[in-house]
This record gives sequence, C-alpha cells and structure tokens, in this order.
Amino acid sequence: MEVLVSPTPAEAARRAAAAVLDGLSRVEGRDPVLGLATGSSPIGLYRELGRAVDEGAADFSRAHGIALDEYVGLPPGHPEGYRQVLLPEVCDFIGLPPGRRAVPDGSGADLAALTEAANDYERRISDLGGVDVQVLGIGANGHLGFNEPGSAMASRTRVKRLSARTRRDNARFFTDVSDVPTHCVTQGLGTILDARRLVLVATGDAKADAVAAALEGPLTASVPASVLQWHADTVVCLDEAAAAGLRNRQYYDDAADGLGGS
Repeated sequence: MEVLVSPTPAEAARRAAAAVLDGLSRVEGRDPVLGLATGSSPIGLYRELGRAVDEGAADFSRAHGIALDEYVGLPPGHPEGYRQVLLPEVCDFIGLPPGRRAVPDGSGADLAALTEAANDYERRISDLGGVDVQVLGIGANGHLGFNEPGSAMASRTRVKRLSARTRRDNARFFTDVSDVPTHCVTQGLGTILDARRLVLVATGDAKADAVAAALEGPLTASVPASVLQWHADTVVCLDEAAAAGLRNRQYYDDAADGLGGS
C-alpha cells in the first residue's frame, strides 16, 4: 500500500490522477476499464484527468467506465441518481462516451429483480475483463462504495441497507434526509478487491478518523475500507487534514521518496 500525503486537496487530486493514468497505461490488448466513484472526494481527480485529456496526455474515448453503486428506488432521471451524476462529473471532465459507462440498476420492483440486476452487473464487469483501476472515496464511517460496516470481505454486487450516518451525510444532496433512499445496489468488497489497482482519494479532517482506522487499524468488517490493506496495488492520496490521524506518517513520507530517499 502506497500512502501519498499532499499539502493541499488539489495536490492530492493531481497525485491520484497520476496513479490512475499509470495503472491504465499497463493495459494491453483491450479497452481499459476504469472504476468510477461518485461523491465530492474524487471530483478533483476527474478534473485532473480532464486536464490530461485537454493536454493530449490521456484519451478515454475507448475506455469503459464502471460505477461503484446506485440508489434503489429513485425515479429515472432523478438528479441525484448516480447515472445522472456521472454525466457532468465524469463524462464531461474526461471525455468518456456515455455509451461506454455502466451503473448498477436500482430500479427493480423487488429484491429478486434487484438481485438479478446485481448479478448481471457482476457478469458485465467480468465480460469486460475486469476493472483495471478503481477510483475510491471513503465514508466517515469507513464505508467503501456503499459497503457499510458489517459488510463481508468477500461480498459481491448486491442490495444493501444504507446506515443512518450515510443517509445523514448524503442528505446535503437532497431536500431532506427523509428523501435519501434507504437502500442501494453496490459492488461488494470482493468485487472491489478484484480490480488490478485501487486509488483512494480522501481530503478534509472529517475523513481523518476513517482513514486512520482503514489504513492502520485491524482488518475488520467493522471498517470496510480496511480491505485496502489486503490489496497488492493500493494507492492512497490524502491531504494533510485527512492524514492527521496516521501514526506511521513519517514512514509513508520516507517511502514516497523512493530509492533516492535517505
């Protein structure tokens, strides 16, 4: 696990974008697959990827985008549905064609229909050859995607109940917390771990406790993001505020210097 701490959120976004592009550059013989997270943390990363496109350093016209999760029960076209959010936050920034993106289907009328759609989503990821680089954020309670505390480490795409804390945190995007859906369809932790590279970006002091628990605490279902420790190629990009609770900060900084460090 590589932990990169930057002085500002903007610099953290630049380093996260570089990690994404490096991971995608290793794909050979097929179209690359980029896993997409929504929320406020990755926006700066997507803007940096868009800058790379504008400068001719990246091209996503042949890439596939695979979203992490979606709410259950929002009507088609709802502005907070992740299918809609991904249009301005990703497609407009990086030039990813709308027809080459996929979002879990949360429109099923019952659990059976939602579960069938979740299984179809798993098959779609497999048919594309798997996710090459998965962009991630982290919830204040340590959730990854919408895998709330208690999620199984080997879980696959499925229906999950959102925690009260997650619904309160996401209420800022809705008129009222009562408007936030109670359930979602989310890639499982096992699905996320299948990606060849994980790139997590977190900024702000509100994420400091969750970051410290995920990176330096025990591997536990109580902190779903602790599965980052279990992945062979994880890059974590933080600003100073989000890194404030890390005990091993000096080591991370030394390791980031590479072979040229003392």
